[in-house]
Amino acid sequence: MSDLALPAAAAPRAEARPGRLNPYLVGAGIGVLSWVVFVVVATPIGITTAASQIAGGVASLAVGPEAVNANSYWARHPFRLDYGTLFLVGTFLGALASSLASRSFRFEAVPAVWRERFGGSVPLRFAVAFLGGAIAMFGARLANGCTSGNGISQGLQLALVGWVFLAAMFVSGVATAWLLFRKS
Repeated sequence: MSDLALPAAAAPRAEARPGRLNPYLVGAGIGVLSWVVFVVVATPIGITTAASQIAGGVASLAVGPEAVNANSYWARHPFRLDYGTLFLVGTFLGALASSLASRSFRFEAVPAVWRERFGGSVPLRFAVAFLGGAIAMFGARLANGCTSGNGISQGLQLALVGWVFLAAMFVSGVATAWLLFRKS
């Protein structure tokens, strides 16, 4: 055994659970998808700009196109059906197909892990989920990219911003999970 090898008991394992894909294969698939997207549409993968464009389109229906066009962000990123929109819709449909194929699809207002830690309040769960989503979306737009845009696409291009983003994402994710789900 070389000096750098981990003992068998300490080696990380990524075994697929029944009905689940191996995370290493999924990661490799995302990498190949990124290459294909770069070749076919000459743009990195990303989702939050498309989500913002769709939000602008929905807002346009509610408050009128003039109000949306007066917003400096939506003026730069107007609603359109393009690669980003198709990627966003495809991500949803792919996740749905995967959950149906693995027979893990279910409607769940309050997941068991949340219920054990914070109780079964549906309004509280929805409020926290909405707040978390809004903060994540604000951060993604502030950083000019999301996990797929900054983390995957920029990381694959060996851009410093991608690696800094990935490190910050993992550190903040571990810290948040520790704070919220540690044993009392």
